[in-house]
Amino acid sequence: MSPIRALFLLMLMVASHVWAQGPTYDIGVDGLSCPFCAYGIEKQLHKLDGVETVETDIEKAVVVVGVKDGSTLDRNQAMKAVTKAGFSLRSFKAIKDD
Repeated sequence: MSPIRALFLLMLMVASHVWAQGPTYDIGVDGLSCPFCAYGIEKQLHKLDGVETVETDIEKAVVVVGVKDGSTLDRNQAMKAVTKAGFSLRSFKAIKDD
């Protein structure tokens, strides 16, 4: 296989993954102030069915969660995960809903 063809196939695979991404949620967390805090919350959120990505902004005390296409995350699930990590849910909002 030529390098150009391989590169094209790789780009196509990456693009199809991006297009197939499901909803994204913005979760505000009270008490989120350090990398250790972020790790605990991320660990609990990753345990939820359908969660694909978890990105934490410590300065804003916000966690952005992306779920698989066809999956959803509800406020109650997020609250349980955040509470289990030892924090309080401040806000929950869908920021991208496919």
